[in-house]
Amino acid sequence: MSKSKKILIAGGGIGGMSAALALLRRGFEVEVYEQATELGEVGAGVQISPNGARALDELGVYGRLHAASCAPRRKEFRLWNTGKAWPMFDLGDSAIDKYGYPYLTIYRPDLLGALVDGVCAIDPTAIRLNATATGFEQDESGVRLTLADGTVATGDALIGADGVKSAIRREMWGDEEPKFYGLVAWRSVIPMDHLPSHMQAMVGSTWIGPGGHMVNYPLRGGKLMNMIGTIERDDWQVESWRVEGSKEECAQDFAGWHEDVQTLIQTAPSLMKWAFMERTPRQTWGKGRVTLMGDACHATLPFLAQGAVMSIEDGVILGRCLETFDDVETALQRYEGARVERTTKMVQGARENTGRFHEKALATEEGAIAYMESEWSRAPITDRYDWLYRYDVMTAEI
Repeated sequence: MSKSKKILIAGGGIGGMSAALALLRRGFEVEVYEQATELGEVGAGVQISPNGARALDELGVYGRLHAASCAPRRKEFRLWNTGKAWPMFDLGDSAIDKYGYPYLTIYRPDLLGALVDGVCAIDPTAIRLNATATGFEQDESGVRLTLADGTVATGDALIGADGVKSAIRREMWGDEEPKFYGLVAWRSVIPMDHLPSHMQAMVGSTWIGPGGHMVNYPLRGGKLMNMIGTIERDDWQVESWRVEGSKEECAQDFAGWHEDVQTLIQTAPSLMKWAFMERTPRQTWGKGRVTLMGDACHATLPFLAQGAVMSIEDGVILGRCLETFDDVETALQRYEGARVERTTKMVQGARENTGRFHEKALATEEGAIAYMESEWSRAPITDRYDWLYRYDVMTAEI
């Protein structure tokens, strides 16, 4: 495609910035329209599996993020009440041997910051803040993106990277009512030195029990501990990452769980809670010169730890397609065709993992031992994760 073409991106989160960086590195003109008045991510952790690390390397930010991240020595399951541990899958040197890249845990603001700096290093004017996308029009000559203040931006293509409540998706496909999934999550980031010494190991733990689970893993070279606890509840249906709850309420949700779980809750500086909403992954993303990416078309439950990674992959594949195919509509169709099956399988896999984390057999250690052998031994784990981690954004067919 002619590098003189201008690509508009609605949304300046991880997905939008990944797409912007991928396109700028290929010589395209890019304008990113972000509704926030300043760029920033919520203070939380994100897991970057080897396929995501590979994509970040293609974007030129892997080295910086590797230095700012943690590579846990191991990842393990722990039983909710006794703390009995089972190894999950090897995240150390064998991950590099097998997939070429490690499994990293990264502070979300660090990830977005690296992508933003990469964009600004190529074009300091590419990002427009306080710019909320409300709709668009298109014809044979291009796309016109309308902003909330009445401003109209023009370009050759428009990418809707504007999240689960995407205005671009709504303009193309109408409103979509999400379905409450019956799960409430709690999150916090804890200074590592506030925790007891035995909880400061470079280990990622997934606590599993009947009706709930909790994940904790280190960030920023071990300076922080990320925690996310998920519990089955039907009385809280607010989909927001910015609602604060109380330690008393969170502790009640995890009453009877191991003392290390209780320590995480009580040590947390603050606890934010939100409800999980389920959306069916779209099988058609785009029309003409406009398409979607990330949460706008394949929002997922977080139980494969692939939401951010899939958005990063989307960005690189989009860049490859727009570089390879001169016709905009053809390029966007090839991008969609390269991504729909993989992202749909990811969303379905995350949904299936919910039951595996919350299985009733986990109520007792005896039941848990049998269940872990059938569902979380090496063979079933390989079946569920290997296809994700082997994916290469630069050799995947487009």
